[in-house]
Amino acid sequence: QVDAVRVYVNSSSENLRYPVLFVVRQQKGVLSWQVPLIFRGLYQRTYNYQEVSRTLCPSEPTPETRPSDQIIFVDVASMAPFNIAYELLVTRLKNFQLETNRAFNFTASPSQPQYFLYKFPQDVDSVIINVVSDAAYPCSVVSVQDIVCPVYDLDHNVEFNGVYQSMTKQAAITVQRKDFPGEQFFVVFVIKPEDYACGGSVPSSIHGNANRTWNLQRTKSLQVTIVPSIKKSVYVQAMFFSFLGFLSFYLGSVVVAFVHYIRDVFWSTDMKLMVPLGSVCIAGSGIMTSSHPISASTPEGSSYGAIDESSSSGGRQMSSPERRPPAGSDTDSSVEEESDFDTMPEIESDKNIIRTKVFLYLSDLSRKDRRIVSKKYKIYFWNIITIAVFYALPVIQLVITYQTVVNVTGNQDICYYNFLCAHPLGVLSAFNNILSNVGHMMLGFLFLLIVLRRDILHRRAMEMKDIYTLDYGIPKHFGLFYAMGIALMMEGVLSACYHVCPNYSNFQFDTSFMYMIAGLCMLKLYQTRHPDINASAYSAYASFAVVICLAVLGVVFGKNDMWFWVVFSIIHVLASLALSTQIYYMGRFKMDGPDSDLGIFRRAVMVLYTDCIQQCSRPMYMDRMVLLIVGNLVNWSFAIFGLVYRPRDFASYILGIFICNLLLYLAFYIIMKLRSSEKLLPIPMFCIVATAVVWAAALYFFFQTLSSWEETPAESREKNRPCILLGFFDDHDVWHFLSAAALFFSFLVLLTLDDDLDTVRRDKIPVF
Repeated sequence: QVDAVRVYVNSSSENLRYPVLFVVRQQKGVLSWQVPLIFRGLYQRTYNYQEVSRTLCPSEPTPETRPSDQIIFVDVASMAPFNIAYELLVTRLKNFQLETNRAFNFTASPSQPQYFLYKFPQDVDSVIINVVSDAAYPCSVVSVQDIVCPVYDLDHNVEFNGVYQSMTKQAAITVQRKDFPGEQFFVVFVIKPEDYACGGSVPSSIHGNANRTWNLQRTKSLQVTIVPSIKKSVYVQAMFFSFLGFLSFYLGSVVVAFVHYIRDVFWSTDMKLMVPLGSVCIAGSGIMTSSHPISASTPEGSSYGAIDESSSSGGRQMSSPERRPPAGSDTDSSVEEESDFDTMPEIESDKNIIRTKVFLYLSDLSRKDRRIVSKKYKIYFWNIITIAVFYALPVIQLVITYQTVVNVTGNQDICYYNFLCAHPLGVLSAFNNILSNVGHMMLGFLFLLIVLRRDILHRRAMEMKDIYTLDYGIPKHFGLFYAMGIALMMEGVLSACYHVCPNYSNFQFDTSFMYMIAGLCMLKLYQTRHPDINASAYSAYASFAVVICLAVLGVVFGKNDMWFWVVFSIIHVLASLALSTQIYYMGRFKMDGPDSDLGIFRRAVMVLYTDCIQQCSRPMYMDRMVLLIVGNLVNWSFAIFGLVYRPRDFASYILGIFICNLLLYLAFYIIMKLRSSEKLLPIPMFCIVATAVVWAAALYFFFQTLSSWEETPAESREKNRPCILLGFFDDHDVWHFLSAAALFFSFLVLLTLDDDLDTVRRDKIPVF
């Protein structure tokens, strides 16, 4: 047991010109202070304390002294021309050394700091120092310093040595044995003279009174408990759990692929015995079927999914991919219109006529050359790789610099961790927050493998195909799927980078690819039945860049500046109207080029007037109108909500807009699919259910806020909570795990949703 000595002094003099000077000389150091003791605050305010209490640095025993003896010299002096009364009291501290798993209560003030000694037990390599207080203020600082004299225990020098945190009600510091060669350290507690560093305000009572004397009015009661941290075996268990958990997805995918392979082999064998030599293999599905009449499983009496002889004969007249058979049915075009349409020399000259038909089918919007369209969508893949490389490299360099600064300075207020569940490894302060992002990378790569398999099967089928096969099912363009897989992997990489040192300056690392994932999913859903008119990769990524810029501006200006919310709401509403007009008329309004339509908003008003006033009973494109009305109401509601409430977390606000629009469009797509007598196969049905369940669980953990860089570091630490999984992962780590799985299932929904249409002709597949 180590004993320490504490010196208490008090002087009734408030004369700042003639303070009483105290100098304490010890074996290896000198400690000095004055009474009144002066602290300086914000705007050069001063706070004077007449009572001062300091703990002296414990001395090492020498051969000339017994272990319990300490030789101390105390010098008292003043330059005052008159006598000054003072009080001096020296006491021995009975509870100077802290014990493991034992709470210790004490009080401290700005002029009476406290520090205690802790020695590592033999079987403990890492400990967590938990400090709690019932009162948020006064603001305090907790510091861990090596056994070196003097100890820095005042407000102006506590940051000079060791590791430190500001604190209101809670603080936690993880300390490792390897960082202290002597296997012991001091835990220092300092009370700050002002509270602004912890989020508080300057007390109004001191305005205009710069020399007010404060004695024990800023006393704070604290409780410190030092508990052992996790052992190395827990790190190994956590890593095995993370990798094996997501490797099970690989195993499940292999099983599903094997079952499909066996099923397709038996199916193709049976079909060879039943179907004549004119049969062909439907691309991408692995199902052998005939180019002669096909009957889909539709309600009795319905012609949906059936190919009559006239349509078949019409298809045989097509001699190249560029010349397609007439699209549509008896309900949307006459024979004369079809013959006139076939004589048109270029697709570009007739798309204005086709896309304004009341009833559109997939064949009407998949007329462009398949190879050209596929190359167009592959640009999404190559562009996102370029973006990822140029985005990730400076991000990695920046977060490495942040972590280095934290390790060198010891300032743990730079990064907003959940300090009650921050497990260091090497130079990383919170390895668990980084490890939990492995799911995004592993499942993103698995999704790329699944898409690659489908792409290879599709290409093999195309090499073996008859020319008529081009008219079956949803056009297979995999560029957007590849881009989605890369985006999921990059979300894991950048989220891990963000959690190296999460703070106000690098929040966008964690959200940038979330915006891109939501946007790519919407584009893919729209591309499914509009392959010829989807946005180009350049315009799509440019739009994402604008969104990310708005997100950064929102965090900087969105807290207090009303003008930003007005401008953003106007941009949001106008963008919704412009996009709605483009969707309603199938991209026939252009914003650029020689045929630009500068009156797009005027035409939007005319659309509302024509479809909602003149013929309110039945708009020309009823389904699209319903979707766009609901979508605009949702987006306008978001704009009004932001304008009125001005949410502090602007990044999550933007992400919420994207997610709500994606969910709205997906729900509309599934409803319209079922309305059109299309089926949901078992795999997409399973993926839809899994997506809903996993997203619900993930969002529950997402809203368990464990820290917030929108507040001060001390206020953020009030939200810290212990680990909940394996003693290693916290709520946010569970969010990482579940959100990775939820995104993976969401991608599979988009990939498999229309597998039931692989045996249906495109002129029978409706567009919505």
